[in-house]
Amino acid sequence: MAILIDKDTRVLIQGFTGQIGSFHAAEMIQYGTNVVCGVTPGKGDTRHLDRPVFNTVKEAVEQTGAEASIAFVPAPFAADSIMEAADAHIRYCVAITDGIPAQDMIRVKRYMRRYRRDDKMILTGPNCAGTISPGKSMLGIMPGHIYTPGRVGIVSRSGTLGYEAAAQMQALGIGISTSVGIGGDPINGSSFRDIIELFEQDPETDAIVMIGEIGGPQEAEAAQYSKAHVQKPVVGYIAGLTAPKGRRMGHAGAIISAFGESAAEKVEILRECGVHVAPDPAHIGHVVAEVMRK
Repeated sequence: MAILIDKDTRVLIQGFTGQIGSFHAAEMIQYGTNVVCGVTPGKGDTRHLDRPVFNTVKEAVEQTGAEASIAFVPAPFAADSIMEAADAHIRYCVAITDGIPAQDMIRVKRYMRRYRRDDKMILTGPNCAGTISPGKSMLGIMPGHIYTPGRVGIVSRSGTLGYEAAAQMQALGIGISTSVGIGGDPINGSSFRDIIELFEQDPETDAIVMIGEIGGPQEAEAAQYSKAHVQKPVVGYIAGLTAPKGRRMGHAGAIISAFGESAAEKVEILRECGVHVAPDPAHIGHVVAEVMRK
């Protein structure tokens, strides 16, 4: 079982024929992702990587039945590509692009409010590694070989820390149902709470790993939601214990600007809410193993 994507999910790639889109499209196809087409304005009615190319997402959906998209679109145009996917009734969109202006993402969030909950596209990212359901489908830029199929869900703001957790669990013989990168920008499409809710509803996910960092209230909100609504064990790690206030650390959203946004404060909240907290990134897998044995 998996959330968001599986082996049958029909995927289109926005920015398909560009250098970055081409590279990662080939990787996803090799992994086994059901990539049915791509979209590059001005290159419609051609083929690339033995898949058809369309000028618009709407045309691609009508012709191929694509239901998920991944956007490798330059930052100045990325917001428009996300809204285009929503208008074409794409069910799930992954925005890989880094550097999308916050004002553009505010426009995207407002735009998507026009859709009813049942019709609203799920968006993860921007500035994320993507989503992978091991052995089924990969919609992202992660190294697929470090993910083993299993029953632990991962949701992470950091792509590389998500990789680290997956590699540790693989070494310990623990598999993953789905790993979701929500992105490190201040304004993203889905929150920790949104993804944890999906994992809680998935009958074949037994435990959840949440990898957060300094900045913003999302980790604390997710912990409080988990305490009230989640029956499955949650393992957490918060990066940035030594980060100084007011200085951005890597991700655009990783900056302490208010009370409750530092790593130490978040760790305290997580523990109060019953989350099993890993003391450092090297022990994420070991904490998961301990939880799974209980």
